[in-house]
Amino acid sequence: MTVGFVATHYPHADHHDDFVERVHRVAGVLRATPGCLAAECWVTADGNAVVSIVRWESAAAQAASMQALGSADVDVAFDDREIRPREIVQLVSA
Repeated sequence: MTVGFVATHYPHADHHDDFVERVHRVAGVLRATPGCLAAECWVTADGNAVVSIVRWESAAAQAASMQALGSADVDVAFDDREIRPREIVQLVSA
């Protein structure tokens, strides 16, 4: 069973471009981990949100990726660059 998540981020307008780059860097780290099938960065049509979509071959692969992310040199902290909390939806294949 594959697993994944969709994470919606709401950066302040003055941090939008930097935030997109930040999500691309995180996606690159995730894609480099074994079992990660895809990691993408999207922007909503209205430009108000940045969306991360990631899929793994298993829950174990997801856990290993998240552990690798914790030791990578990327910024995943939630802070005042975002105007509201992230929305993260965990997914499992049907």
